[in-house]
Amino acid sequence: MSFTVKVLDIINPTIRAPIAISLGAIPGALCRYYLTLFLTSWLGNKFPFGTFLINITGSLVMGFFVTLTLERAIASPDLRLLVAVGFLGSYTTFSTYALDTSVLLSSGNYIPGLFYGLGSAVFGLIGLQFGSWLAKWLF
Repeated sequence: MSFTVKVLDIINPTIRAPIAISLGAIPGALCRYYLTLFLTSWLGNKFPFGTFLINITGSLVMGFFVTLTLERAIASPDLRLLVAVGFLGSYTTFSTYALDTSVLLSSGNYIPGLFYGLGSAVFGLIGLQFGSWLAKWLF
């Protein structure tokens, strides 16, 4: 056993959970930020490509990870909190999704706004189901 595991074993779970979530949230938020910057510089800002892609990939990874860890019980509760609540909770951006949809619609961009608003939800659900299926198929 490593020193880290022994230290974590003695830390109260009410302290371990927020630490795990925080350690996941920082890289999740930074991934979201830099991916959005990259896609905006590459594809422009006429459509929120970053948020769109992040919501779909985040849903896919959430479906895969949660299915894999809950059905196969291969991860500790702390790791599930770190990835699902911390990383993916800060990586996916449904509050930004709502704002982006509102901005598109209120600026008269009805077709992109409707595609973005509905497409994020539909493709997010498809991504979640595909991630879950992939986890079951691979493991």
